[in-house]
Amino acid sequence: MKAEFIAIIEPSPEGGYWAMCPEIPGANGQGETIEETKLSLQQAIELILEDRREDFLRGLPQEVIQDTVMVG
Repeated sequence: MKAEFIAIIEPSPEGGYWAMCPEIPGANGQGETIEETKLSLQQAIELILEDRREDFLRGLPQEVIQDTVMVG
């Protein structure tokens, strides 16, 4: 799945950077460089979305139809 999310990146008082994604509550990252910080945030987003998907699908009855849709 490919999607674009907003990354809010700020310098950290201790050095380096921290980032958050407003579309995905709880997704944040940190790193010494902006690129490291973005990669950390990307990994956090992927983990959160994967966990949410697995948690939701676990409770579905077998007879439901699962399909995909493209957005954007």
